[in-house]
Amino acid sequence: SAVSYLRPETAQGIFTNFKNVHATSRQKVPFGIAQIGKAFRNEITPRNFLFRTREFEQMEIEYFIKPDDDSWKQQMDEWVDACWNWLLTLGIREELLAREPHPADKLAHYAKACTDITFKFPFGQRELQGIAARGNFDLTQHQNHSGKSLEYYDDATKERYLPHVIEPSIGVDRLFLAVICSAYNEDVVDGEPRTILKFHPSVAPVKVGVFPLVQNKPELMSFARNLFDKIQLRYNSVFDTSGAIGRRYRRMDEIGTPYCITVDFDSLQDGTVTVRDRDTTSQVRMKA
Repeated sequence: SAVSYLRPETAQGIFTNFKNVHATSRQKVPFGIAQIGKAFRNEITPRNFLFRTREFEQMEIEYFIKPDDDSWKQQMDEWVDACWNWLLTLGIREELLAREPHPADKLAHYAKACTDITFKFPFGQRELQGIAARGNFDLTQHQNHSGKSLEYYDDATKERYLPHVIEPSIGVDRLFLAVICSAYNEDVVDGEPRTILKFHPSVAPVKVGVFPLVQNKPELMSFARNLFDKIQLRYNSVFDTSGAIGRRYRRMDEIGTPYCITVDFDSLQDGTVTVRDRDTTSQVRMKA
């Protein structure tokens, strides 16, 4: 009673709660349960910044499927494709990703198959996300040791069985590191070097910067402030009045802001503003 254990993965909490989740959600196989939480590893030498640590946030899905002989192979392929495409939606560069199926003699004893999606970090190609077909090993172990049935009753086939699972798993910390590494760029604009984070707009911490051209004109400030108040209702935005416009653009580039909006004197006449794209630095006029 005085001993406690730090969990090495979040998956087992899903398996122990399988019966309860199924009963309350009334989902039918196939269905999935997702969980995020703290996990711990016995790392003797933590290294590579966020990549390998003793404690980290882990995201896992247990996707429960029927225990058919061959259907898991198709489900496995579909999950590998889905995970790959999901990483791309976060702005991770596809040329830095690779798929590495585990050979049969390198699989965990309970696994039917496992594929790692790896990423080319500055310190080398390393695992980013793993997708494994774990069979029904975990549910079987929990059922045997608890003495309580975890079987699923299939209304359509009138069968009882322990579902098999496909498990995508990823560490939030190393995912964050991969997003940062994908986004970091250096280039030259108008003869000046520029450090830029090319975050995908969906993950950029700041989505829009709003700049009044000058701050000593009340009508210009009022127009810009009203526009900013509307934008920030939906997007995390910054209102910046300090320094030349070029310097303000650079500050936004460095934190990965996708778009900057400048309010100038023409805005007071025709209601248009200048919208600048972070990646191309192109500027267009459009209605505010």
